[in-house]
Amino acid sequence: MSELFPAESSAQKGIASDAWNRVNALAEAQRLLQADGDKVDSKPTRLFLRGLNEFMRAMPNHIARSSLFAPVARGRKAIHKNSLLVSRGGATIKFWGEQLDEAQADVWMQAIHEATKQPLGEPIAINRAGFLRAIGRKTGNYEYKWLHSTMQILSFAMLVIDVYTTEGEMKLSIGKSHALHMIDGFEYDERAKTYTIRIDPRWRAMYSNDEFSLIDWEKRLRFGRHQDMAKALQRLVATSNNKQQKYQIRWLKGKLGYNSPDHKFRSSLTAAMRELERLEIIADGQIGHNKNGDQQALWIKL
Repeated sequence: MSELFPAESSAQKGIASDAWNRVNALAEAQRLLQADGDKVDSKPTRLFLRGLNEFMRAMPNHIARSSLFAPVARGRKAIHKNSLLVSRGGATIKFWGEQLDEAQADVWMQAIHEATKQPLGEPIAINRAGFLRAIGRKTGNYEYKWLHSTMQILSFAMLVIDVYTTEGEMKLSIGKSHALHMIDGFEYDERAKTYTIRIDPRWRAMYSNDEFSLIDWEKRLRFGRHQDMAKALQRLVATSNNKQQKYQIRWLKGKLGYNSPDHKFRSSLTAAMRELERLEIIADGQIGHNKNGDQQALWIKL
């Protein structure tokens, strides 16, 4: 300290002390802001996810519980600008971009799966035909155009994520000082028929402390046609280890982006639960009431 703040007098000692306190305060503020995930390690490392294999895909719990991906119909997608998403568990998520659907959730989960095979943040070469087959899609001209459009939409989609502890203290903050995209840019090589994509290394923070869900990919590929709500619920079911799960109908409507009357939502929700039962993801799915008289969906996770 004597070299930085020469203590030639009591006044100078006081000035030095104040300056040092300000430096410490600034450093602490920067540490709190950067501990959030906007700080990226200089050395790229692989994203290791416990339990992930060729038959599983992974999604951060806070993303899976939010309305970022929803079973919305084509042609009805909203364009978000600084929109606060429906979320759960102390997370605040703001979103810019086109509303994302369950098919696009498949693309993103497969992109993350590919990204785990090498250091996160490095370019990933993807054969488009193989990628489509991996998510259960055909390889015709329409599908290629759809995949290209989805890559563009995911590259544009931007998030700001704040996660808080149960005491209300900031636990994680990503995207405020440096935009966080679902896919951090992509290139397409027409001759090789391959994409080169990049996943922002800061996504690692969203998977930390095992705060992610493992999605049974074999079962996901077996969902029937027009079962996007069931696919969305599969992701939600996976976010909790509780065998008995309950969600208020009002919250589920917001999370699933459903704007039709309640009776139509209950009918669609019941059909989705039957599909989850068929695939042995849940059992005994039903709609009931909690102790306050609010309607809720209940099921047992298998």
